[in-house]
Amino acid sequence: MGKHNSVSFALKVGLVMLGVTSLLAGTSVHAGARDQAKRMYDRIAGVPPTAIQLEAMLDIMDVNRDNVTDSEALAIQAAELAFDSPSFYNVTLKNMVTPWTNEEQTQFSDLNDFTATVIGLVRDGGDFREVLYGDVIYVGADSTLTPYSVAGNQHYIDLEASGADLGDSAVLRREAQSSVTGLPAAATAGVMTTRAAAHAFFVAGTNRAMFRFTLMNFMCNDLEQVKDISRSPDRVRQDVSRSPGGDSRIFMNSCVGCHAGMDPMAQAFAYYEWSGEEGSAEGQLQYTPGQVQGKYRINADNFRYGYVTPDDRWDNYWREGQNAVLGWDNAINYGVSGCSSGSCRGAKTLGMELAHSDAFAECKVKQVFETVCLHEPATSHDHSQVSSMVSAFQGNNYNLKGVFSESAAYCRGD
Repeated sequence: MGKHNSVSFALKVGLVMLGVTSLLAGTSVHAGARDQAKRMYDRIAGVPPTAIQLEAMLDIMDVNRDNVTDSEALAIQAAELAFDSPSFYNVTLKNMVTPWTNEEQTQFSDLNDFTATVIGLVRDGGDFREVLYGDVIYVGADSTLTPYSVAGNQHYIDLEASGADLGDSAVLRREAQSSVTGLPAAATAGVMTTRAAAHAFFVAGTNRAMFRFTLMNFMCNDLEQVKDISRSPDRVRQDVSRSPGGDSRIFMNSCVGCHAGMDPMAQAFAYYEWSGEEGSAEGQLQYTPGQVQGKYRINADNFRYGYVTPDDRWDNYWREGQNAVLGWDNAINYGVSGCSSGSCRGAKTLGMELAHSDAFAECKVKQVFETVCLHEPATSHDHSQVSSMVSAFQGNNYNLKGVFSESAAYCRGD
């Protein structure tokens, strides 16, 4: 009898433990989805979701939960709810973009017309390639703000201080840059001709900074990475010594690698200048059509047989050689007569040349991936995901917002 009771007791304990295990397993599955949803929302918005927002995400993710084929699509759909958060625009996007607006590459800078324009383009989900050539700028819609000025940034300082939701089109609205700044439409080139970019990259110097930082921020390559000493040096300006330190080998084996490709393309900025002094907040973008800025002809005695810039015509010598791997568009239409693939004039068409490259699409996807996933692509799986998102980005009319939700879904965890 005692033995029978002992077996019965053991059986009951086993059944209870089995029930507890099943309950915990179910809880674990639900907790896993909850953690994933919270992680996706936080990575996109920069703040945790409310209880209502979290439940809305779980409702989406729980539909057909056992259908593995749909799980990724459902996670992406759930992640998109985070786009409703003002913090996605006011914090996540601002922090990602602000380093692109200054040579120090710091996040600690006021909102400006460059940053606001990128935020607006992402928010509206159009062709993000316009960022380098569109006649577009985003400004605050509130009439109580300090009006936009080509000579100051107070308009955007006021807009940021207001705490208004930049994701609201009634707060941040799209305008034609030419109508706001007075630049001719043909001279606008997206963020490159914003006040913030001009202040950072057209000030003093030789305007090569605008080319270098655009290459870094929008194609994820610095000059050292694209240096090609096999290109012709015929367009290298006079200010570059052909015998630095008295040794011509330094030029032929090093300097020419950057300048042979950069100088012909930086010629697109020949009519642009920043009126203020270096280090000063005062000043504005100046555009002098038909008149090459003096900075293009400085230090002529460094090599007086060097190239003398006559106009703003540019040529892309990197379409051939090792940098063909950047994926230049052979069917590009610059919308200007007298142009051919890799050769045109002005900043707008150069922006098209850069933005229509494969490197541009790959760069934008990697930047979003790193912002959302908090690490660079490292594993073969990461690189495969990035490649897939690049194709989706290109196939979805270069809508960058979608890359955020795809990245969040991929990095949501187990």
